[in-house]
Formats: sequence, C-alpha cells, structure tokens
Amino acid sequence: MADKRTRREFIRDSAAVATALGAGLAQAKAAAKSKTGKILNYNPDMEYRRCGRTGLMVSAVSLGGHWKRVVKVIGGQEPQGWMTEKIDRRDFQKNRYDVVTQCINRGINYVDACCREEILAYSRALKGRRDKMYFGYSWHIWESRFEEWRPAKKLQQGLDDGMKEAGLDYVDVWRISLLTQSSRHSEGEVQEAVKALDWAKKTGRARFTGISSHDQPHIKKMIETYPDQMEVILTPYTAKTKVVADEHGLWAAIKKYGVGWFGIKPFASNTVFKGDSSPDSPHFEEDNKIARLAIRYILCNPAITAPIPGLISTQQVDNVARAVKERRLLDVKEKGELAEAMDRAWANLPANYQWLKDWEYV
Repeated sequence: MADKRTRREFIRDSAAVATALGAGLAQAKAAAKSKTGKILNYNPDMEYRRCGRTGLMVSAVSLGGHWKRVVKVIGGQEPQGWMTEKIDRRDFQKNRYDVVTQCINRGINYVDACCREEILAYSRALKGRRDKMYFGYSWHIWESRFEEWRPAKKLQQGLDDGMKEAGLDYVDVWRISLLTQSSRHSEGEVQEAVKALDWAKKTGRARFTGISSHDQPHIKKMIETYPDQMEVILTPYTAKTKVVADEHGLWAAIKKYGVGWFGIKPFASNTVFKGDSSPDSPHFEEDNKIARLAIRYILCNPAITAPIPGLISTQQVDNVARAVKERRLLDVKEKGELAEAMDRAWANLPANYQWLKDWEYV
C-alpha cells in the first residue's frame, strides 16, 4: 500500500519520533550520570571497581603510601630511614601535593597510608579536598605488629592519637597491620584487634575495617571467622602472582565473603625496573612500559579492587592511568617482556623482601 501521508504529516510524525528518541537518549544519559555521579571523583577515563561489600567504587589503580626513590625527583640523598627525613622538606611536601593533585585529575580516588609519615604527608596533601579521595589508614607502630599495642584499649588509643596528630575526623578504611612473617598472632590477640575495629566503626572513626598481612592462611581464617570486621584486606600482589582455582584457598574466601582487596608491591619494591626512577634514566621509557604491563596483568584478576603502587611523580601517575585505558590482555610479546622483568625482579629481591615469593600463587 502506498504511503498517502502528506509532507506536513510526514514531517510532523518524524519530529515526534525524533522527540521520543531524544527523550529516551536523555533519560539514558541521565541514568548513566546518576550512576557515575555516585562514584567519588569520577573521571570517564578511569575504571572503577567495587571494593567488596563496602560498596565503595574505587579507581582500578590507586595511590600507595610509599615514595621510595622520591629523591630521584626532588633531589638529595636517600637516607637510611627513607621516610623520616623528608616529610618536613618543602620540596617534598610540594611533590606529594602535586602527585595527589594529578591523581585527582586522573580520577584516582583512594590513597593508602601505612605509617606516621605517610599519614601526615597525605593528610596534609589532601587538606581542603578530603572529599576527593578515600583515605586508607594504618599507623603500624601503634598496631598489632608490636606487642605493647595488641590490647584493644591500646589500639583505640593509637587510632585516636594518630588521627588527632594528622587532623583527621574519620578514616574511610582502618586496616590494622598484623605480623607479617614467621610468627602469627594468638587467638586472643586477634580478638582484641577485632574488638578495636568494631569500636572504631560503631563510633564513626572508621567507615570500614580490615587488616593487612602477608600470611595467606591467617588472612583466610580471619575472613571466615570474623566476616563482619574483615571488609577490606591488603596483601602483596605482583605481576608474578597467579590465581589458583582452589575452592578452599584465600581467593575463594575473598569472593565468598565479598572482601575488598588491595594489592601492595605491584612492582616488587621497584626490582622489576632496570632504571632508578629518575626522569633522565636511560631506561625511562622501558620502565614506563613495564609498569603498565604489570598493572594490566594485575587488573586481569577481577577480584582485585586495585593495585596501590607508590608513585613519586605526576608522570608516574599519568603512566599508570594510561595502563588502565590500554588493552587489558597481554599479547605473546608483552607476556614475554613482563616475564623477563619479573624474573629479574625475583633475582634482585633483597633479603628483607623474599616473602614476596610466597605470593606467586593465591
């Protein structure tokens, strides 16, 4: 049958369809905006992952506390105590402020600090813009790694004193640092830590709680025994870590209980690199590529909330943000390059970092 509509009717009907389609598109955009609007410091060029059952949407690469080799950017000598002698230097404070600023610009919305110096440095860098990044907190010398601080009352005192010195009203994640290597906490010590975590959450000092540890069986047991308090964990996770399909392993427990999972030492304490992290290093571009390959490899595990590398320059921030946008799966050549870099890392690990090898399989 021929179309007997007049031109006026055709234009009228076409306009109506266009209006309907436009309204539908506007609704879809509004729905997408509403969804992304709930993501802290959202940037469309960044990927965000749910941090377990906390519900926080966290940038797929986040900022770790360490700033090893920062003297390669700001100048000076690397002191034996690489943290303690720099935090009052004006050029160091500017470096941390600039790095945090670039993280915010790139949509990175989580920073993790694990000692006094890191907490003070990042609380200062975030002053006036605390609403742009989630703050993960551990004042480790006032926590369960040290015998004096294992009772719940001492842990509470340590949290209050640390937050007061840093000028923090609350933290987003308080993750107590547990013993890391050859020894393990008693059940009584674990219960004291759990009691302190409960108190922190109930009193509004911490929004979410958890632990950091290097002991896989111990972490797994704590997740299964104290699921309410184990909302977030920090563990080693390098570009040599492989997930084992074991329904009784740590990875299975993390998935079962919906635990947020941050990976420390993604670059194996910088041993994956050939250069020294200075901008004029002859290995600058090669090391940038290796850093991106490592991040891409780690993000292939959907259970990881985010690796948290220590970043010492705005350029390093840009580089890891670039890795998030690159193709996720590595091709054969890239796998070979990363494997060679990680073999070099394993060969160059100092004695005090040999425990990273315990995390080849999860």
